[in-house]
Amino acid sequence: MSALTNVLRQPEARQAGGAILRQMGLVNNLRTMGRLAWRGGLRREDLARQFLLNFWETLGAREAIIDGDRRISFAQFRDRVLGLTNGLHKLGVGENGACAELLYNGSTWFELMMANSMLGAPMPMLNWHLRPEEVVACVNRAAPRVLVFDSEFLDTIRSVKDQFETVEHLVVVGAPAESGMTPYESLIEKSAEQLPPGSFNLAPKPYSGGTTGTPKYINMDRSAMMGESDAARRGATREQVVQLLLKQASMLYWYGLGELHDPQTRNVRSLIPGPLYHAGVQVGVMPFFFGGTVVPMRRFSPEGVLALIERERINWTFVAPTMLERILALPDEVKARHDLSTMHTIVCAAAPCPPRVKREINALFRRQGAPRDVFYEYYGASETGLITILVPDDYRDHEGRYESVGKIRAAQCRIYDPDTGHWAPTGQEGKVLVRSAMTFGLEYVGQKDKTDECFIEIDGENWYDDGLIGYVDEDDFLYLTSRVKEMIISGGVNLFPNEIEHVIKQHPLVLDVAVVRAPDPDLGEVPAAVIQLQDGAEVTEEEMLQFCKDNGLYGFKLPRIIDFVDHLPRNLAGKLPKKELEARYWQAAAQHG
Repeated sequence: MSALTNVLRQPEARQAGGAILRQMGLVNNLRTMGRLAWRGGLRREDLARQFLLNFWETLGAREAIIDGDRRISFAQFRDRVLGLTNGLHKLGVGENGACAELLYNGSTWFELMMANSMLGAPMPMLNWHLRPEEVVACVNRAAPRVLVFDSEFLDTIRSVKDQFETVEHLVVVGAPAESGMTPYESLIEKSAEQLPPGSFNLAPKPYSGGTTGTPKYINMDRSAMMGESDAARRGATREQVVQLLLKQASMLYWYGLGELHDPQTRNVRSLIPGPLYHAGVQVGVMPFFFGGTVVPMRRFSPEGVLALIERERINWTFVAPTMLERILALPDEVKARHDLSTMHTIVCAAAPCPPRVKREINALFRRQGAPRDVFYEYYGASETGLITILVPDDYRDHEGRYESVGKIRAAQCRIYDPDTGHWAPTGQEGKVLVRSAMTFGLEYVGQKDKTDECFIEIDGENWYDDGLIGYVDEDDFLYLTSRVKEMIISGGVNLFPNEIEHVIKQHPLVLDVAVVRAPDPDLGEVPAAVIQLQDGAEVTEEEMLQFCKDNGLYGFKLPRIIDFVDHLPRNLAGKLPKKELEARYWQAAAQHG
């Protein structure tokens, strides 16, 4: 029996398709197919584009996007996307012309994402927090013909626009016409009724996190992934690619998509509090393709999340651990005033989530009306897609699995021992290596050397190395213990910052912590703990050190330096530029000789 047949026989692969059909609705699907047949839109080469346009027409008045005070129906969304697709086509956007975006969360992002997808055009997603020189580097790496940006970035774009190498059109959202720039609304052809030439291809293209340098532009070469050449997809067969794509799609089953039916609108309603430029946040976007209503937050606020869950009857969201920690840090009386009974699926990823946070977020939502545990998790990367998945059934009767990042369900993942050159046995730490459908087509555009160095060949197969250390238990649950590049070597002993951070985060007055390497004349490197306390809290260095000892840290694992700061610069995706924190210790040591 082939590997592909084996996957198709697994219930999660079959039920992923069932979940999609149930979410879209049998009647809606039949009506959409009827419209397609009547209009002659069943041509294979254009089926995806025509199906979506007709599906949105079928959904009609159902809310597609709730953007602040604006409530946009699927019928309205269809008309605007159709007009925008034609407008972008006239600017040269298409399969050979990318359209980059620098947009805050909102309806414009969804319009642009779908219009680019209709044209088969890549949409590089730029980070809001980039410095001007980084904007230039990222734009030039992606080589778009068009850049669409929010008016709040006008000063930045004005200052660097002459440095863009390929951008022919600057499109500004929310500002009047300006010399050399095009107002966004003028692109939308109000009377457009036909799609321009093109083929459907999901447009969002992420960059790497960029916490250790300018972000790398990530591309998945789909022609290589599904082409005739095994060599072009790093030795994998096309059957293996399809097999792993189906495993990736199983997330819809595990996250309960087919079970989510709002009592009023009968669909999934997804809150998007994280930045849409982040690859992980696309999990929050995913329900939109199946008729889900999305509620993008322009700015994250912890109480705002709870208020929107109650007001908009949210039952699905994607968050980073930082967001959950800020919600839990709200005063009890604030948390207690919100009805959270509609929530079903909170998907968490992008950074390690402390087990305490997982338990406490379940407890909070249950107290506020949720009928079941709501915390789901995955480990993955922009380069790999999802790898593991954690669901409530995993940890309900196995408390220790709160420590894991889930079971290996969406990709192949094994632990490699570089000292022996062999796969590590169950329970032994080593390098976390991955094979997913995305890794077979992965490339960092213009940086082939950076791409190649991410792969390790073992037994004739290429495995992606995400730079993580971890182990797998006897039930295939993955536990992450550190990042290779963050490891501290103190007196010849390997220390993993995650282990120290995990202990310190258990302190009830700690909001956030980063453990970094600091120089030491005797030991070479020692761990330094940079700690952000809860607002108004006070803890001494001696008290924190004693807490670490009481909770299992000893010897080299005890932080030699404890610094309290007002704020740690962790972004909403959970990323923290540790190199910047480390730099001050090494610079201070250099200054003192």
